[in-house]
Amino acid sequence: MPGTRPPIEPPPSTWAFPRADTADPNGVVGVGADVDPGTLLTAYRSGLFPMPVEPGGPMAWWSPDPRGVLEPGDLRVSRSLRRSLDRYEIRVDTAFADVVVACADPARDRGWIDERIAGAYTELHHLGWAHSVEAWDENGLAGGLYGVAVGGLFAGESMFHRRTDASKVALHGLVELMGTGAHRLVDVQWCTPHLARMGAVEVDREDYLERLADLGTVSGPRWPDRAT
Repeated sequence: MPGTRPPIEPPPSTWAFPRADTADPNGVVGVGADVDPGTLLTAYRSGLFPMPVEPGGPMAWWSPDPRGVLEPGDLRVSRSLRRSLDRYEIRVDTAFADVVVACADPARDRGWIDERIAGAYTELHHLGWAHSVEAWDENGLAGGLYGVAVGGLFAGESMFHRRTDASKVALHGLVELMGTGAHRLVDVQWCTPHLARMGAVEVDREDYLERLADLGTVSGPRWPDRAT
């Protein structure tokens, strides 16, 4: 049965983060630290996420205000997307490394995922915290997304598509897996126009942090058992 083994708690981080509400006007709380599993989990549980200031540069820890979120029950499924759902098969955690590699394609605009970040999330995946949701067709992996699951929160990190609507179908697959309700939330970091069209909204940092405190204490959806 999927989801029968809980994720492995890594050794605690040796770093202490400033509070999320101390972020500068750009949303940066601090710069530095490592991306060990314990550090990453401490960050997500504190309302932070990592992203370099510039590709290959020092790691920055972000808490933007406002924060982009998607309530799973608010996902907007257009008629064209509904037609696309039948063109793809959703799989979970069958090609995590391939999804990260695709998201890290240096040809993508504003690419920021380097080997250090890819390795860090792959390690989190092996511990059972990071997951991929993938859209497949007869030609292979067509699109997908990956992120970190902590309780009822899924912190989305990146998504990609090789064929029409494949990343949107993967997001729909994530929402279907998570279910709806007060104890489920997708963190999209920043609410881009693309995500807003799919139902994402902006919330105040304070509201996000209050919600996060509850989400971290509940049982999450059933993810496949971690790799051994």
